[in-house]
Amino acid sequence: MTKPVAKTLAFRPGERNIFFHILTACNLACSHCYINPTQHGREMVSRQTMEEWLRLFFDPAKENNLIFLGGEPTLHPDLAHGVKFARALGYASVTIDSNGFLFHDILQQLTPPDAVLSFSLDGPDPAVNDPIRGSGVFAVCTANLQQAVHLGFRTSLIYTVSRRNLSHLHRMPALLKSWGVQRFFIQVIGLRGKPAARGEADLQLTPEEWLATVPAVARQAAKLGIEVIFPKVFLEEDEVFQCAGRVAENFFIFPNGRVYQCPLCEDHPLNTWRIEDNQLVKNQGLVEEKLFTLDIPEGCVMNKLLQPGNLRYDPDGRPLHRISCCLLKQEMRPGLQKRRPDDIMLPIFSRKPVRFSGKNGQWPKLGHNCPV
Repeated sequence: MTKPVAKTLAFRPGERNIFFHILTACNLACSHCYINPTQHGREMVSRQTMEEWLRLFFDPAKENNLIFLGGEPTLHPDLAHGVKFARALGYASVTIDSNGFLFHDILQQLTPPDAVLSFSLDGPDPAVNDPIRGSGVFAVCTANLQQAVHLGFRTSLIYTVSRRNLSHLHRMPALLKSWGVQRFFIQVIGLRGKPAARGEADLQLTPEEWLATVPAVARQAAKLGIEVIFPKVFLEEDEVFQCAGRVAENFFIFPNGRVYQCPLCEDHPLNTWRIEDNQLVKNQGLVEEKLFTLDIPEGCVMNKLLQPGNLRYDPDGRPLHRISCCLLKQEMRPGLQKRRPDDIMLPIFSRKPVRFSGKNGQWPKLGHNCPV
């Protein structure tokens, strides 16, 4: 068997990726949640607003990819309507990023061609997962995931790696294979939301920890027939840094009308855009877009500004590693070493999401990216 090799998913023009947080409420209280109600709002978008904003961000000249997020998006009573409305508008792919509780009988309200279901789990058993995500969560999430697979839905699973669960990551590929999950997203924990508020920088991995574990587990999963997407994180010496804010079109939308281009900025009022009277309005002053233009030896300027603790330097002050854009992903695919010419990029977030369902319930040709 050919040894699976990691391929970097380059940013490509002609795509528009919409990360739509339709509410910030959640039934869980995950310790690493990045949602910040003070910055993102506490309300739930109405059915009418959902339709208006889906129209606002749809560009018929582009490949439009949509991810419904929360909070927990299945808590919204009109989520199924939003999925079908987006499909009718012409969105090429729709994904629901869920904690696995699947409220409002969402599996009965949708059919497999409507959307891909992406589940979040942070351990291979309750002993590892539940201290992070909540008591009883492992049992509910895995039962609903297997029910979704049984009904024919395309599924993916997101595992957010930190020092709490890194040593258990290697146990996940065999479980995913047994459950019938097609895609595995390995995310790196970011200092946003709760971790940032508590100053939990010690949860983040060193370059040595990440590189010694994650690529090997990704290769293990690919050998089992599972497609794996994971952050690039550290650039090689000869790799050129690219910021998605410069070369890609991504919108991270929150219920209070803030619209960001970079997920690392979401704890701060740096949003490039806002929605006002159902129009997309560009903000003035110091916003994320202006920071994207800065070129620094460390790579990502937002990481340097907001998460400087994960940078290290030599005695001469030169960075030992350059940090890639958080939306830049690597992929390991079973049995395929060259990307298809019609593959397209989808940035996704720690949520973050997947190659998903396109026409007739098939995976659209996407390399799903997810900011951490």
